[in-house]
Amino acid sequence: MSFVTHCESEIVWYTSSLFGGVPHGFSTRLGGVSGSPWDTLNLGTGRGDVHAHVAENYRRFCAVVGANPERVVLAKQVHETTVRAVTAADAGKGLHVPRDYTADALITMEPDLPLVVFSADCGILLLRDPVTGAVGAVHAGWRGCAAGIVEKAVVALCKLSGAEASRLCAAVGPCIGQCCFETDSDVPDAMREALGRDAKPYFVYNDARNKWQVDLAGLNREWLLRAGLPAANIDALRLCTACHPELFWSHRKMGDKRGAQVAMIMKAA
Repeated sequence: MSFVTHCESEIVWYTSSLFGGVPHGFSTRLGGVSGSPWDTLNLGTGRGDVHAHVAENYRRFCAVVGANPERVVLAKQVHETTVRAVTAADAGKGLHVPRDYTADALITMEPDLPLVVFSADCGILLLRDPVTGAVGAVHAGWRGCAAGIVEKAVVALCKLSGAEASRLCAAVGPCIGQCCFETDSDVPDAMREALGRDAKPYFVYNDARNKWQVDLAGLNREWLLRAGLPAANIDALRLCTACHPELFWSHRKMGDKRGAQVAMIMKAA
């Protein structure tokens, strides 16, 4: 399968053909109202942007995705492995009302609750059970990836929906690519500890720079395979956030003065 690029009202976003007409999308930084350094479609809260601008950006993005901006549920990401089962009581949390949780992954069986995770280099991915319609959104930076958050989210979604992992679909969104994700040995060591020899294909040593180069998207895909998803049920958008500042924010390239892009998915009514 493949990703589809959309452009409407100056907003550019991506969807996976694996998910059909299910309301979902991976945003870019294009088409919003925020000023520099959040220009323009900043969907990250708590980054210093004007809240009214962020809310308007959500209104615009939700309009093209087909979701309700008043009911969005935002992750509170701390690079850990908490998976939160979202209910109707969580509607609007993180944008319109305060969050009372931390979670790097959100799952739900309830319709009309758009789930949102953030990125500015970290891995983000979406999950769906095509039988029950249950959905999930996962933030998997290298720490969460090494700790197994992707597999934990798959297990939690299967428990919630009664699904077998083999029938789930997953879409892996844009993140920093192996071309730009240079690290010391701590990241490869953590991945080897978590995945054993299965981690080896996803990093190479650059002698000239004395650094490891890590394929974060590939590692998150490996966790999906390990969790039981067939390769045919996994879509990956291989766009490096650090290589494409015209489309994405990159923490590695821009530091803290930036916005954030998101992955969003909602169970259809």
